[in-house]
Amino acid sequence: MVPEPFADVAPWPDWCAAAEGSLRFLAQHVGWDVWMVTQVVEDRQVVLLAHPPGAVRSGIELPWEKSFCRQMIEGNAPRLATVTAAVPAYASQTTGALRDVAAYVGVPLVRADGTLFGTLCGVAFRAKPRSAARDLRVVEAAARLLSTLMAAGLEPPALPEG
Repeated sequence: MVPEPFADVAPWPDWCAAAEGSLRFLAQHVGWDVWMVTQVVEDRQVVLLAHPPGAVRSGIELPWEKSFCRQMIEGNAPRLATVTAAVPAYASQTTGALRDVAAYVGVPLVRADGTLFGTLCGVAFRAKPRSAARDLRVVEAAARLLSTLMAAGLEPPALPEG
């Protein structure tokens, strides 16, 4: 058992708890409306975890070709857009489930072998000020932490039932 004075900095018991802790941290300290951890599986992007709870159901899928994250991964758009309508690759994706996304931040999650696992991403339903770009380093650090935990052998959760 971890002594009480250290409980807030004790190791998370598994990858899922670390990811949930990272999402809570980002929501509290960076803001934005919804934070997600996703996995890319063939031609779709699957939400594994989201914060706040209930904002996006685990297991929901988006076609990879229609994903903001795909645009970011392929280098067609930046990791952070304070106004998605101002970035052509993102503006062209704002239909269907993404129609209300006004700002986006996403960072790849990478397996030990260097292949793409998925993304750590956040969305806002109102444009963000340009100063929000300074928070990208925090999101990148959280994504690197999760990638490092995968490389160290902690397993992400199994794909949720859609």
